[in-house]
Amino acid sequence: MQDPEFRKWIGKRLADRYEIISVLGVGGMAVVYRAVDHRLNRSVAVKIMREDASHDESIRSRFAAESHAVAMLSHPNIVAVYDVSHNDVVEYIVMELIDGVTLLQYIEKKGALPWHEALHFARQVAKALSHAHARGIIHRDIKPNNIMLLRDGTIKVADFGIAALENEVEDSHGEAIGSIHYISPEQARGAYPDPRSDVYSLGVVMFEMFTGRKPYLGETIREIAVKHMNADPPSMTALNPSLPPELERITRKAMCASLEDRYQSANELVEDIDAFLRDRETVSLHDEEESFEPEPDEVEIAEQRRMRSRMLQKSGEVSWLSGSFFLLAAAIVLLVFVYRFWLQDLFSPAVRVRLPNFVGKNFETVYADPEMQETYSFKVVYLVNTETAPGTVLSQSPNPGRSIMMTPGGIEVRLSVSTGDTVTSIPDVSNLDYRAATSLLRQCGLYIEVVNAASDTVEHDRVIRTEPYAGSDVTTASLVYVYVSCGTELRMLTVPNLIGLSEEAAISQIENNGFSYGWSETERSDLAAGTVIGQSLEPFSTQEEHSMIYLTVSTGTEVP
Repeated sequence: MQDPEFRKWIGKRLADRYEIISVLGVGGMAVVYRAVDHRLNRSVAVKIMREDASHDESIRSRFAAESHAVAMLSHPNIVAVYDVSHNDVVEYIVMELIDGVTLLQYIEKKGALPWHEALHFARQVAKALSHAHARGIIHRDIKPNNIMLLRDGTIKVADFGIAALENEVEDSHGEAIGSIHYISPEQARGAYPDPRSDVYSLGVVMFEMFTGRKPYLGETIREIAVKHMNADPPSMTALNPSLPPELERITRKAMCASLEDRYQSANELVEDIDAFLRDRETVSLHDEEESFEPEPDEVEIAEQRRMRSRMLQKSGEVSWLSGSFFLLAAAIVLLVFVYRFWLQDLFSPAVRVRLPNFVGKNFETVYADPEMQETYSFKVVYLVNTETAPGTVLSQSPNPGRSIMMTPGGIEVRLSVSTGDTVTSIPDVSNLDYRAATSLLRQCGLYIEVVNAASDTVEHDRVIRTEPYAGSDVTTASLVYVYVSCGTELRMLTVPNLIGLSEEAAISQIENNGFSYGWSETERSDLAAGTVIGQSLEPFSTQEEHSMIYLTVSTGTEVP
């Protein structure tokens, strides 16, 4: 902590606003400081890029693109990003200051956690991942050290989109051993991660919380990586006999090496956790309602018989009344139990909500309302609109005023939100994997068209250049041509059938099969909202690699 580079910012103000107070931590790419925001009079954390990392223009561009994207996240289980600065003097991110410990510190102190506590933590992380994945952001480095635990049991996931980038810098110095214990098999093979990669890493964290140890150990990074790709994790119930077998099944499915057999989304994992908790609640309540009476010994039995014999002519009426009362009480308990768990939903009126009018409001203001987060599940599409301020809601589906039945996951509302007529600088994505490059460019609000190009110098699937070129200032929603190396010759690939998949799963299939995802349109249909009902390239046809595929997604029976 005494390195002059780390301490040179202490006492200085950034943007005449953030006064740096002390060093909180040092990473391969950045230093985190405690600071005071004098404009809002609050303590914050400021992450400043280290000078040795800032000399790499590729790292700087990706740091800026990722941090701007992460600043759009707003979820109670994600460390909030307040401000981002990207200039020639200093690169920094202003974040929520967390008063707590890392999950790593907590596990090191307590060892294996009680299953209900570990499940409470895992569910919060999964909800955070689901929120980020729905907005096109993959964490890529879920591990206990990036998960913060507050005193009240609330989980906060840190460094969305930034942690993996920092590990790349650490890896260049041979220091990335920490993350190899949680890396997904596809990342270990060098493939680009998708949302299921985060689910795998969370599964490994769950294994560690439930058992107190990591699933795969080894003396070298390569040895551990190979185990992630090929090995079967040890029995969790053998390591922790008190663990319910169903939780071992859930954890093993989350950290399944096969992408197809793994949970296809973080939300699927949440649904299985919730189903387990509902089943446990039902069994627990049933057990509480069952009474238990110890067997009396022989002396007590004889005494009871004598007492019954003496009082038989006197207590007949009382016994009859007592028995009747007991039977009545038992019947009432049984009826309450049956009503609560089977009949209540049939006889209770469904809770319905009249949909408010979001059009014209600022989306961030709407989403910041905890009541809105609890009631609605927002699906957002950003559109360029020069006549409205950035963040303004342009349209919504379903329409305002409709009476909608409440659902456990919240009422799904699709919003079109204005980006305004903003200008953005095209980041340098040259030599990046084309999937990472297109993701970064989309996060800048740009439309992408992939162009195949032969190259003897740029590795297959990596970006040769963009048009307009990196550093060019363009308006949001401009079209950018991304020239991707196909090696020395072009490959022809079979288009996957995406009809019937969820939008998220379809995008993963597109990218995993060597194609590029364009964007999605919505259309009314009888299929469930979010289901893919059309694709631009014919299923099972043969097309050039990297060809763009556009999706048509159902809005359900609502008019889009």
